Amino acid sequence: MTRPTARVLALLEILQGGGTHTAPALAERLGVDERTVRRYADHLIDLEVPVESVRGRYGGYRLAPGFRMPPLMLTDEEALAVLLGLVRTSHPAGEAAAAKVRRVLPRALAGRLEALFETADFTSPPPSRRGPEPETAVLLRLAEATRQRRPAVIGYTDRGGRRSDRTVHPYGLVAHHGRWYVSGADSASGEVRTFRLDRITRVRIAEGTFARPEDFQPADAVLNSLAGTPWRHQVVVRVRGAADVVRSRLPRGLATVEPAEAEWVSVRLRAERLDWLPGMLAGLGLPFVVTEPAELKDLVRAWAARVAAWNS
Repeated sequence: MTRPTARVLALLEILQGGGTHTAPALAERLGVDERTVRRYADHLIDLEVPVESVRGRYGGYRLAPGFRMPPLMLTDEEALAVLLGLVRTSHPAGEAAAAKVRRVLPRALAGRLEALFETADFTSPPPSRRGPEPETAVLLRLAEATRQRRPAVIGYTDRGGRRSDRTVHPYGLVAHHGRWYVSGADSASGEVRTFRLDRITRVRIAEGTFARPEDFQPADAVLNSLAGTPWRHQVVVRVRGAADVVRSRLPRGLATVEPAEAEWVSVRLRAERLDWLPGMLAGLGLPFVVTEPAELKDLVRAWAARVAAWNS
């Protein structure tokens, strides 16, 4: 949801710069087609933003004279969703829109969001299918603790359903493949651990401070931790294509890619569930053959049959 929202606000930012902008020019700046530009303009009109459509050879879209964007009244969740969408777009208009949104947010909320963007790493573009979302309060409070180098007392439920309270020194926050993680020193184990934020039920910032190791890279810590997690399924798929091409089309840290025979490579990964893999593999746009598990072969055949039926 954040990507369309970000682009609608980016369109508003462009139009507020003045002048009439053609649909092809707007489509190029926003990275969408002209039909989508028209839909975004309709969204703004639905929000009572006076977008005018100008006909003729030099026509396009413009704002009615004298319009100014009113102060934004956003919940914490809405502000987080909007800014995440804006800061992760490569369009200059999106970056400018994000700066304007920050300026009109309440000071306390703006400070918490600023802490998040200062301390968070993003390993890859957001996927089309997102994982469970953490509570906004949990995410923002951990961001404050990370920036201030303060211990955080968390309530955590592990993947086996066991609950515990522990104190964590949060070294960094990471968004990876639709999920949020925090890595840092853990009081319960005495080691650096990685925790999924959607499994954290509460956060309290404790007294004291800590020092983060200078060479610590939160994203690398998360990816290494996930690589060592014992998942339910071991997946091996042969893909026809160059190794660097296949890697570039897979989310970072999801799988290992190694040369196989002739023009094929071997893709290996671990997964707790298999239902999302057929669509992801089809998205590679390359021939592939599932080696294991057999269950994934059946899922791919069923997925292909459904797609063929939808388009028959």
